[in-house]
Formats: sequence, structure tokens, C-alpha cells
Amino acid sequence: MVNDLRGQTGAGLLDCKKALTESNGNVEEAITILRKKGAASAAKKADRMTKEGLIESYIHVGGKVGVMIEVNCETDFVARNDGFKAFVRDLCLQIAAASPLYVSREQVPEADLTKEREIAAAQVQGKPPAAAQKIVDGKLEKYYSTFCLLDQSFVKVPEKSIKDFLTETIAKTGENIQIRRFVRFQLGS
Repeated sequence: MVNDLRGQTGAGLLDCKKALTESNGNVEEAITILRKKGAASAAKKADRMTKEGLIESYIHVGGKVGVMIEVNCETDFVARNDGFKAFVRDLCLQIAAASPLYVSREQVPEADLTKEREIAAAQVQGKPPAAAQKIVDGKLEKYYSTFCLLDQSFVKVPEKSIKDFLTETIAKTGENIQIRRFVRFQLGS
């Protein structure tokens, strides 16, 4: 069971054994325990410097869409790791498929948010103020999940966000990883 859990999560042997013991052999619960532990681990590593990493490019079949991305990690050892390389390639595919504009919510210009709030507020005129505010907040969340890479659903596993995918990769590598920047080119736009 420990080996199966390792295969599913990529977590270490001892971590898998502890999670299975804690969950009384329930694999699904053990996966949840490992994911929570990975998120906590990623939060602890967030302040560590990331001076290594990869710049990866991807040109979609037909040559009409191209992506270039910079993803940083702490050591060149992780940057050369096949798992890290696969993570960066998957991010390129995500960007090509989903067309985000920003890496995170913090990068969205205040002018764009103000414009989106105004549009959403105009669409809910006549509604009770409390309901209108919830609708506006919901529309802003939709904006984030459309245009912010970390908030998007992962195209390969839609139940998982890119932020979850990043957190899992940080837990697997044991290092802080940051998606620094990307650019997406599309022919004719």
C-alpha cells in the first residue's frame, strides 16, 4: 500500500507510511493528509531564494501558438530533474491552451480590477445591495480563474488548480519554486 501511495503522490516513503497509519489504511484520506502536509511545506519554503531554474518554450502543432516561460527553483540539481522539467512543460501547455494574462492575482493591474468591478456592478443594478456585492465578488473570482495562471484549472487534471499542481511539485522537490513570468504568442493577435 505504501508503494502504491508513493506512486500516486510522489511523496517520500516515511511520509506515505505515516499518512497511511494516520488514516487507518484509507488511501484517499492518506492522499488528503499528504496534500495538506505538502501545502504547509510549500508555505514554509516560500521565503527561500530561487536563483536557478529553467526557461522553456513550446510551439503548438501548426505553429500558430507559442509560449516561453521562466520557472525558478533553489538549486540546479532540481532544475535538471526530469520531474521539474515535466512540470515546466505542463505549464507551457497550460498557457498555450488557456491563455492566461498574469501569473497571480497580485499582478493584475488595479485599473483592470476597477474596470471589471464597474462592469459587474452595472450588470446587477436593481438587486439588493448584499446580493449585488456577492454577484460582483463572484464575477471577480471568475475573472481571476480565467486570466490568472495560478487560479486556473489544470487542463490535464481539471479537478486540480495550477496552484495545487505547484504546491505538489514543491512538496516533491523539497524546494521553493516560483513561476516568474511567461509570454504567449498567437499568430495574428
